[in-house]
Amino acid sequence: MFTNVVLLQALSIISTLTMVVLIIIWFRLKNKKQIHYSFLSVIIFTLFWSAMRLIQIFVETNNHIVILEKLVYVGVCLLPISLMMTGIVFAKTRVNFSWKLLLLYIVPAISLAIIFTGHYQQLFIIKASFISTQFEYGPYYLFHEIYSYGCIVIGILYLFVFSIKNSGFFSKQSFLIAVAIFLPLSVVIASTTKLVEMPVFFENISFAFSMLLFMIAIFKFDFLNVVPVALQKIVDLISESYIIINDKLEIIDFNQTFVDTFKGIIMPKRKDNLSEIFAKFRGKYFNEENSAKWIGAIERKGCFSTEEHMVGPNFDKYFEIEITPMFSNQHFLGSIILFQDITEHKKNIEIIKSNQEVLMEKERMASLGQMIGGIAHNLKTPIMSLAGGIEALTDLVDEYKVSIEDIRVNVDDHREIAAEMQGWLQKMRPYCGYMTDIINAVKGQAVQLNYSASEKFCVGELVKRIGVLMKHALKQYHCVLNEKFDIDLNTEIQGEIINLIQVINNIITNAVQAYDGREGVIDFEITKDQSNVIFKIRDYGKGIPPKVQDKLFKEMLTTKGKNGTGLGLYMSYSTIKGRFFGNMEFETAENVGTTFIITIPYLKSQQMGVS
Repeated sequence: MFTNVVLLQALSIISTLTMVVLIIIWFRLKNKKQIHYSFLSVIIFTLFWSAMRLIQIFVETNNHIVILEKLVYVGVCLLPISLMMTGIVFAKTRVNFSWKLLLLYIVPAISLAIIFTGHYQQLFIIKASFISTQFEYGPYYLFHEIYSYGCIVIGILYLFVFSIKNSGFFSKQSFLIAVAIFLPLSVVIASTTKLVEMPVFFENISFAFSMLLFMIAIFKFDFLNVVPVALQKIVDLISESYIIINDKLEIIDFNQTFVDTFKGIIMPKRKDNLSEIFAKFRGKYFNEENSAKWIGAIERKGCFSTEEHMVGPNFDKYFEIEITPMFSNQHFLGSIILFQDITEHKKNIEIIKSNQEVLMEKERMASLGQMIGGIAHNLKTPIMSLAGGIEALTDLVDEYKVSIEDIRVNVDDHREIAAEMQGWLQKMRPYCGYMTDIINAVKGQAVQLNYSASEKFCVGELVKRIGVLMKHALKQYHCVLNEKFDIDLNTEIQGEIINLIQVINNIITNAVQAYDGREGVIDFEITKDQSNVIFKIRDYGKGIPPKVQDKLFKEMLTTKGKNGTGLGLYMSYSTIKGRFFGNMEFETAENVGTTFIITIPYLKSQQMGVS
C-alpha cells in the first residue's frame, strides 16, 4: 500500500520522539511565560496525534483497518485552537483568559461528539483511509475544516506578521517561523483537498517537524524576548542610549547608540545580568548608591530618574538616566533604561556660570567705581572745608604764640582769639559728622554682592524686627506705620535678614523724613504672587523731584542736602539686585507721595543668578 513503509515508520518514530524531547526540554526551562504554556498545549496535541498515527502504522496498516482514527481526531480537532492561541499570545505577550475563550472549543467539541457517536459518524467521515485520495468526507466535515483552517490561519498570521515586526523579514527567527508555518499547512491542504495522493501520516509528521522549528525559533533564538530587528535600524538612529531589562534583571535588548557610548567599558550581551555588571564596575564609572536605586526601582516595577556622573579611564560623561517600567495588560514585562548624554549641556552650564561670574564681577567693579566716585564727590566739600578750618586754626595758633609774650595783649584779646578758635571748631564739627555718616553708610555695604546661600529667614521674623527697630523713630517723628500683610508669614526668603532690614528701614526712614517733621501715615504692605514676595512702602509726602528720579538708583544722589549721603537708596537697590536677585522700583508724584516696590523670589522659586 505504501511505497516505503520502513521510511514512513522511521519518520513517524522520529516525529513522536521529537515531541517527547520537546516536552522534556519544556519542563527543564526556567522562568516560563504564558507563551511557553500555550506552546506546550500545541506540542501535547501534536504528540497525541503522532502517537496515534505511530500505533496505526505498526498495527492497523497491516490489516487495512482504522479503528484508532477516532482517537487521532482528538489531536486534530484541538490542535488548531492551540495554534491560534499561541499566535495571539506571541503577538500580545500576555492574554487574560476568561470563560469566553471556552466558546472557541464548541466546534471541536461538536466534531468529536459526532466522530465518537456511531449513528452520526458519517456526517464527519463516510470512509476513512490511510491514503489521502481515498478519504470520503461527510457534509459536516466541510464546516469543521473551514473553522479549523480559520483558527490555523489566524494563528499563523499572528505568528508570521509579528515575527516580521519583531525580528525583521530576513532574520533567522522569521525564516524558521515561515518554514514552520507553510510546510505543514501545505501538506495538510494537499492531503485534505486530495490534490496529491499521499499517506495521511505525512500530516502529523510535517506538524511534528514544524513544532521542532517553532521550538528552535522560540527558545534557541530567544524569540519572545528580542526587540524587533526590523525596528533596530530606526532605534539605532536615536541619539539616546537605552537598554531593556526583563523582570529578572537580564538585558534583553539595547541599541547601537548604547554600544557606541559605552564602547570599551561595557560590551553588552543579551541575558547579561544588570546586578553582575554593577558588581564588575563597583567603585568605577557607576555610583554604587545610585546603582542600588536603579535595581530597586526595577524590582519595584516603578519609575526612577537620576543624574549620573560616570568617570573612569578615558571616560568622563554626565547622563540623565530614566527608568520606566513596561506593562502589558497590567502584567510587568520589564523596564527600559534611557541614558541621555548631557555632558555638553553640563559644559555649557559651566561656561555660562563662569561668564556670569565674570559679568557679576565686572558689574561689582562698575558699582564699586560709581560708589567710590560718589564718595569722592561727597567728601570733597567737607574735606576742603576742614582743610580751610585747619589752616585758619593754624594761623590763630601762630598768632596766639606771638601774643603770649606781648604785654600789649590783654585778657580780652586772649579770649577773642580763643573764641575764634572755638568758632572754627564749631564749623568743622558738622563736616566731621557728615563724613562719619558717609563712612557708616558705606561700612558693611561695600562688599561683593554675592548670593548668600547659608541664610534664610521667614517674612514674619523680618516684620517683627522692623517693628522693633523703627518704633522709636516713628514715635519721635509722630508717624504711624500702617501694616497690611496678605501673605503667610512663614514664607521663607533666601539671604541674610539684616541686609533686607537695612533696605526697608532706610526706605521707611526716607518716608518719615518726607513729611518734614509733620505727622504722617506710612503704608507697609506685603503680598505674594506665584513666585515672589512683594513689599510696598508708601508715603504721602512731597514726592521725589523729577530731576532726581532717573538717577535715583544709579548714582549717590540726595534731596536732603548735607543731611543725606545719597548712599541709602543706591546701596539698597544694589543689595536687592545683588544679594536677593530681586528688583526694586518706585512710583512717585509731587506733593502726592512715593511708593517703593521691592520684589524678591521666595525660597521655592529663588534661583541663583536670576534677577
